[in-house]
Amino acid sequence: MSPRLRTASSAVLIALACLLVPLGTLAAWAAYDLTDTDRYVTTMAPLAADPAVRDAVADTVGDGIAQEIGVNRVFAEDAARSFTATPAFRAAWDAGNQAAHAAVMTALHDDDRAGPVTVDLATVTTPLKRRLTEDHAPFAARLPVEHRPVAVLPPGELAALRKGYHVLHTAGFWLPLAAVLCGAAGIAVAACRRRAVTATALGTALGGAFLGLAVAVGRRLTLDDLRDPAHRPAAAAVYDALTATLRTASWLLLVLGLTVAAVTWLTRRASLRGRRRRASATPVPGSPPAPEPGRARA
Repeated sequence: MSPRLRTASSAVLIALACLLVPLGTLAAWAAYDLTDTDRYVTTMAPLAADPAVRDAVADTVGDGIAQEIGVNRVFAEDAARSFTATPAFRAAWDAGNQAAHAAVMTALHDDDRAGPVTVDLATVTTPLKRRLTEDHAPFAARLPVEHRPVAVLPPGELAALRKGYHVLHTAGFWLPLAAVLCGAAGIAVAACRRRAVTATALGTALGGAFLGLAVAVGRRLTLDDLRDPAHRPAAAAVYDALTATLRTASWLLLVLGLTVAAVTWLTRRASLRGRRRRASATPVPGSPPAPEPGRARA
């Protein structure tokens, strides 16, 4: 294979690898991080102490209580906000997230299921009523605890989400593998492998930067699409928690790529300096020998 053809093939493979790096990272995050129930619950658990999330939960639960039992809305929200500061709320928060995520994942794995995805409302209302009763809150005993199914995913969205899940589950494995193979092949066939390594490293860093930019743009678009501006701080906290792993991966790609490129550049300069020193120390054929040290000239 001629050097020109090797260089062209290497450039194509390296460019493809650098393109697959952010896509593969995104697919792997969606396929293996978001779909793990235990990891999801662990990620969401600290949000129970986030003030914005607590306020959003208090507003939503307070409105539901006021409509259900006919009490003053402000009082219901104050009672719910007081509950969000208790350990019982954190337990209910974890239980609700686990139940919702497990229900969604079960529906995604069941290709024959076509109805809405639901969770039992009692998983949240039971600890709420218990805590309010212990605090001797008025009307706490009247708070209904019913095993009522609450839809967390409408049936119209289940089919599309299931198809996307299967695609991401496949892409989450093959895209990162393809990126590694293309990068390795591009370096192997390159006429100058040192330059190929540098190009691959810089492309990886660029992919990490692009991934971080995509996460930031997605955050902005997600918050702009919310109907209630008052809940944007809570939505931002949830978005940041879910994408924390993705942001870390983007920084790792950026730092790793720049580090490898810098090391390759430094080793190249050191190699060039060594060659120049050896070349200057080697006598040119036909030149007179250097005078011996300490010997006087005639």
